[in-house]
Amino acid sequence: MATERSKEHAFLDRLVGRWDLVADATSSNPERGVWRESVRSLNGLWVVCEGHGEMPGGGTATTMLTLGYDPARKKYVGAWIDTVINHLWIYEGSLDEDLLEKAGQTLTLHTSGPDMTRSGETAKYREFIAFDDDDNRTFASEMMTPEGDWRRIMTAQYRRCR
Repeated sequence: MATERSKEHAFLDRLVGRWDLVADATSSNPERGVWRESVRSLNGLWVVCEGHGEMPGGGTATTMLTLGYDPARKKYVGAWIDTVINHLWIYEGSLDEDLLEKAGQTLTLHTSGPDMTRSGETAKYREFIAFDDDDNRTFASEMMTPEGDWRRIMTAQYRRCR
């Protein structure tokens, strides 16, 4: 059974290629590591994003993100694993029409997992993949506080390798 691509898959196509992290900022550690990400397509339906590099503050890490679009649910879906934390992050999201004034250019993904500030607790997260243009994108992560507010915990700028 072959699955047909939908117009939503075009957003995923934009991720395919090699990317360098060019700027990194977090609220607790503004250091910048050396990071490279390679993104490949699985028959135009899924992308697999594999990152390698040095983490701010030291140490190396590997990350793996899968993303696809589920037409039955009308949602983007995916998962994230890495060598830093023992948790499988499950994503569900959609393209935002007005967030960051980049209509149709920002994918917002929702997930939950270990609270980065309270040991043993769980928190809600939302993450953004926003394209400035075909060669520059931003990845940002926010965590919901116990008071119900979103707090930015990480922002990273990526540039396509040529």
